[in-house]
Amino acid sequence: MSAITQRLRRFDTNLLQLLLLTVLIFAGMAALNPDRFLRPYVFESITFIAPELGLLAIAMMVAMLTGGIDLSVIGIANLSCILAGMFFHWIGGPRGPELVNLPLHTVAAGIGIALGTGMIAGAINGLLITRLRVTPILATIGTGQVFTGICLVLTGGPAVAGFPKLWGQIGNGTAFGIAVPLIVFLVVAALVWFLLSRTAFGINLSLIGTNARAAAFAGLRTGRTVFFSYVMTGVLASIAGILLSGRTNAAKSDYGVSYLLQAVLISVLAGTNPSGGRGSVVGVALALVALMLLSSGLQMMRFSNFLVDLIWGGFLLLSIALAAWRNRVR
Repeated sequence: MSAITQRLRRFDTNLLQLLLLTVLIFAGMAALNPDRFLRPYVFESITFIAPELGLLAIAMMVAMLTGGIDLSVIGIANLSCILAGMFFHWIGGPRGPELVNLPLHTVAAGIGIALGTGMIAGAINGLLITRLRVTPILATIGTGQVFTGICLVLTGGPAVAGFPKLWGQIGNGTAFGIAVPLIVFLVVAALVWFLLSRTAFGINLSLIGTNARAAAFAGLRTGRTVFFSYVMTGVLASIAGILLSGRTNAAKSDYGVSYLLQAVLISVLAGTNPSGGRGSVVGVALALVALMLLSSGLQMMRFSNFLVDLIWGGFLLLSIALAAWRNRVR
């Protein structure tokens, strides 16, 4: 019981630290630029933009639970929505009312294509890592380049522009006054939280990340569990791609490239152990809010994109260093 109590205390401490960081960032940005930062439009825009990044961060967290990483999520997201976009153009034409007004069942088929692409791409990563024993970082770097290359071959470089109106509602619509992307994020995040914290699959993931050899000796099917974890990251990436293409009404091979660093940063900042064994969906949500508030504030103060990238990199290094220090203390 004492070990469980200590674990809960550490968990609560991580969440309290994230909550404090979020409050400090909000207060700091509000004090520096209150006239622009406190406008309702700022927070409304965050509810449309943040969910796609949040889903990628959750996918990264799931991969890190086993001590791995998935650097192919951007390639999977773009390939998923490009294939869906090409399907819509094949059915309804490249533009015009036939494309815009495609019916619900056709749009649902496009969603199925996107999710199926993410599932297959994740399965490829899982097979490389579990069957061929390729190091996760090398496997996913390679497959990420392959998926991006397929996007370039399929499109020739330009974006696939123009999606059905119903598809656009997924990225830009509202329901009961709430942004649809935010609703999608909350539903998916709740499902992932339940899967990781209330099922044997999630518990096994954490055990494998804590000590893979001990998990194998305990009779856990480690290869199968890790395989399905990468299938999950692929599906999460494809959902993020759906939101991104719905919001921009286009799909391209290089969309969301900057999200990769930010997804890793959010996952580590949320308390995920890069060596495996620990991660929190709630922590990811809090870290996402903190980073989105900081990003919005920096953009309003007209910081250059290069300086923003420098800040993200510094945050990532600091987060990794703090995580390593906490592990040594424990």
